[in-house]
Amino acid sequence: MPSSNQPFETIVRPYGKAAIAEAALLIRAGYPVAVPTETVYGLAADATNGEAVARIYEAKGRPSFNPLIVHVLDLAGAEEIGVFDDISRALAEKYWPGPLTIVVPQRPDSPIASIVTAGLDTIAIRVPAHRAMRALIEAGDCPLAAPSANMSGRVSPTRTEHVLATLDTKVRLIIDDGDTRHGLESTIVAVDDRALLLLRSGPIMLDTIVGLQSSIITAPGQMASHYAPRKPLRLDAAAPQGDEWMIGFGKVAGNDTLSARGDMVEAAARLFAALHVADASKCAKIAIAPIPRTGLGIAINDRLTRGAYETVRST
Repeated sequence: MPSSNQPFETIVRPYGKAAIAEAALLIRAGYPVAVPTETVYGLAADATNGEAVARIYEAKGRPSFNPLIVHVLDLAGAEEIGVFDDISRALAEKYWPGPLTIVVPQRPDSPIASIVTAGLDTIAIRVPAHRAMRALIEAGDCPLAAPSANMSGRVSPTRTEHVLATLDTKVRLIIDDGDTRHGLESTIVAVDDRALLLLRSGPIMLDTIVGLQSSIITAPGQMASHYAPRKPLRLDAAAPQGDEWMIGFGKVAGNDTLSARGDMVEAAARLFAALHVADASKCAKIAIAPIPRTGLGIAINDRLTRGAYETVRST
């Protein structure tokens, strides 16, 4: 599927069967669409398709690959991709569908693309209550990764006009269903050693969660965790040196490649999987070819720079 960051017409459709059907076709074709949830409008794509998710970042101009929330229809769907203990399951049963995101260990056989979790072994899951998002999950027949439908760093959108303000000509379709109910991103919690960690405040208040369990709750702030390789990582390498696993790009070949044809969407989709393969290789070090610092390449280089810093810092 060709990648292009060239502008195109953004179509706005009022919520209804026709709009959902059109959006589902785009989702299945690998393109993100803007859709309302009860929190804010989200930019949704098939969470099992790495290139589709990379197009979310392309549209948002996101400077780094942060873990994204995966939206499913129900707890049964959530348990197909995440491992729930008694505490996380009790939270889900009480607050889903609704504006609570729960971070749990990812199932080893989960079909979710590695770019969604930023290569981590945990996954953030939510069951939305909004009719449009639920209808799109069902019609698309896949879990949806969906950050807010706005350019990175801009105010989150609560109506179609807000989406158009920053993503006009960058997203193919917006489903319009009026103002969102909460106008604030979901509360995010994680279960860590049977204690609840508040990762992001949101519509569900802390004291109501405390009332569910006697678990300890801490609030470390908004965490932006990423997978970093354990091995030393050398950037902008034209060829491997010594005992290095080479990750190529474009004309620079290697043991593996992010994209032999130099496609940024493919490279972004393969980044974390390629780093995991390199980490598991018998080589002591990792080298990666130069990635142009334009478009998605900015986010790729941001992630690689952080990874190189983290591997050096941890040794």
